Amino acid sequence: MRPATTAERRRLRTRRRLQRPVETARLRLSVFRSAKHIYAQVIDPKRGHTIAEANSKSLGLTGNKTEQAAAVGRAVAERALAAGAKQVVFDRGSYRYHGRVKALADGAREGGLEF
Repeated sequence: MRPATTAERRRLRTRRRLQRPVETARLRLSVFRSAKHIYAQVIDPKRGHTIAEANSKSLGLTGNKTEQAAAVGRAVAERALAAGAKQVVFDRGSYRYHGRVKALADGAREGGLEF
């Protein structure tokens, strides 16, 4: 078995912390970051369905990537609130809570989500 990379260890550590909220059926705000775009989706862990999603690619945002991430956070929060989701658990995956990931979380909080 090969040793886990730093990113894999960070991702698994984040998932371990999310195990308890999954059992209580709290929704999960999952983030994916690529080189050009950022994606966010609110997932129901019991059913495995996406409740709301937003990304910088489909929104056609301008500005730097941090500003785009904040706009994506606000958009996913607006869509989640429309679907009836108020409280979520923030799943940053293997990404550090810094830069674009932090901007997305702050934008989602501004939009009305609680985590």
